[in-house]
Amino acid sequence: MTAVLKEVPQTDPVRQARIDLTAALRWAARLGFSEGVCNHFSLRVPGTEDQFLINPNRMHWNEVRASDLVVIDPDGNLVSGAGAPEPTAFFIHAAIHRSNPRAACVLHTHMPYATALTVVQGGRVEWISQNAMRFLDDIAYDDLYNGLVLDREEGDRIAAALGDKRVLFLANHGVIVVGETVAEAFDDLYYLERTCQLQVLAMQTGRPLRRIPRAVAEATHAQCAAEHRESSEAHFSALKRLLDKERSDYAD
Repeated sequence: MTAVLKEVPQTDPVRQARIDLTAALRWAARLGFSEGVCNHFSLRVPGTEDQFLINPNRMHWNEVRASDLVVIDPDGNLVSGAGAPEPTAFFIHAAIHRSNPRAACVLHTHMPYATALTVVQGGRVEWISQNAMRFLDDIAYDDLYNGLVLDREEGDRIAAALGDKRVLFLANHGVIVVGETVAEAFDDLYYLERTCQLQVLAMQTGRPLRRIPRAVAEATHAQCAAEHRESSEAHFSALKRLLDKERSDYAD
């Protein structure tokens, strides 16, 4: 029997938002982007400017269902769901949703290859691969590790470090990727880890890195940007189809 992609009527955008964010969590876990029951993905609730969906505290991404996601307001109050997220999730995500106009969706992980660059002195994404060109001039770096994010001041500091970029590397910690849709943010998260994986492997050879000339990098970045939304939607739709073929409970 042909699997049917779990899409809901356009009249129910909140339900679709829940399904999309949960699919992103499930696939991130499969790809090894999750870490225990930590890290968090959030998405602004459609039709609102001050509420967002986020995965519940201490639930593994592989078991989260759409109905498990909780809704919180800018002050950390629980709007719906069973229990508020952990404090670090609230302070990081609330600040970024408030300050970055591109941040309808905010994804925070400790995925290994990207995080490896955060523990190297002066670690930066090098412009050495085609995938890296997607992120040219759109990555920010916070070079101050300041412990767990347990207050609004630290959340605001991290949001300021991100600025209007779509990727932030957190020193000694992990990464944050933002996007206007779940599909765009997840696509960037996937390709960011692939970019960092290739760079780390190349660095391990001890040979000089072959950097791409600036003019070529800019031209390639423009080519990638031109099809970003269409390609990210195709990628994410395919991932949901694969979940559906397994009769997954992610959309429940």
